Order: sequence, then structure tokens, then C-alpha cells
Amino acid sequence: MRVIIISGELQQRVFEQMEATYPNEGGGFLLGAAEAEALTVVDIIQVDNVFAAEEQHHRYAMRPQDWMRLEDQADERGLTLIGYYHSHPDSPALPSDYDREHALPNFVYIITSVMMARAADMRAWRLQPDRSRFDQLTLEVL
Repeated sequence: MRVIIISGELQQRVFEQMEATYPNEGGGFLLGAAEAEALTVVDIIQVDNVFAAEEQHHRYAMRPQDWMRLEDQADERGLTLIGYYHSHPDSPALPSDYDREHALPNFVYIITSVMMARAADMRAWRLQPDRSRFDQLTLEVL
């Protein structure tokens, strides 16, 4: 699947969350559903950045317990954990080498560029199975 669908309301929620975490990185999980040719983001759940405080301006991490809890929540709602979103403060919405090293293939990664405390760009990505690179996906905002 190369198309990711997100509502304008959910995109706005991501923007507001990522602006609120600026100048640090923020992020969370994408809950959704697979359709014939697309993945649809149905909800987002913000998760606190637990990376060392002095590194949060360019790193984001969550606790494994958050991952497990949100997988259970998705299952209870009949949804799937389809990926993860995070911000790049004062940087483009492009995956970094760090992102590539820590991402998981088959998940969707939505990156929001936040420039001077304002969300500026949002792009969707998927890591190749061999972890060599991310491919940009088509992000449709409805």
C-alpha cells in the first residue's frame, strides 16, 4: 500500500501536538484500518518522549509498555497499530539516519516538520524490509 489517508481534523491534532512539544520532538501512534489500496488513519494517540531530556530536541523514544498498551487499545477498538508519527523540530519532514536505524519495516511513519514552533510540512514514509531506505508514501488529507 502506497497511500495513507488522514482526515484534516487528525492532521490538525498532530500539528497541535507537535507544536506543543517544540522545541523538542514529540510523537505517538497511528491507529487505523487497511483498505484495498490504502491505509486509513482512524485515530492518533500521543505518547510522552522518554529520551534523555538533553537529547529530546532531536530524538524521540517511548517506553515498551506504551507500545503494548496501545496495541491492546487498538485491538479492543477493532483497529490496527499501523505506525507512528513524530516531529522534526526546525528540520525537514524527512527520515534521519537515526529514524532508519530504529524504525520497523511495514509500519507507516508520518513525520511533521515544525519550523519556529509552527507545523510546516507532513509526509508519510515506509522503511524498506532490508532497512536500506525509506520510501515516501502518498499522503491524502481529506
